[in-house]
Amino acid sequence: MNETRRDRDAEGRARNARPRDGLGRPLPYGTPGVERQPEGIVRTPAQTLREAQRLLDAGMPFHAHEIFEDAWKSGPEDERELWRGLAQIAVGLTHSARGNTAGGARLLRRGAGALAPFAGSGPHGIEVSGLCDWARELAERVESGPMVDAAAEAPRLRA
Repeated sequence: MNETRRDRDAEGRARNARPRDGLGRPLPYGTPGVERQPEGIVRTPAQTLREAQRLLDAGMPFHAHEIFEDAWKSGPEDERELWRGLAQIAVGLTHSARGNTAGGARLLRRGAGALAPFAGSGPHGIEVSGLCDWARELAERVESGPMVDAAAEAPRLRA
């Protein structure tokens, strides 16, 4: 890439084309990276949860966050906070695994707070109460300890 120009997508929007690792960190141009998630895909809730769980289990919470972001942007208004909360939890795990303990803990707690109103209904089979407990517990641990392994800490989205 020419250093004076920004990467652009097919529609001309700025989009960083640098390869990324499993935690979403940019790598030098020409370095093999993890394939990026396509943006703007409309999935069913079951497809969203299945794909996000696969990515979380693989230690790729940054990429799972992108799946949740698609659901947040395309889903019904009354579920936007649910998907946003899940995206925040995934990016909180990302920051925690990168060593950003303050940011990771903050996002884990913010995501748990966004999910909390859904605890009674368990939409789409999501284990909301368990996820909130997991996120808050992990936030406590990352504030007082070393980086976490994203794959080892991957939450279960459904019971």
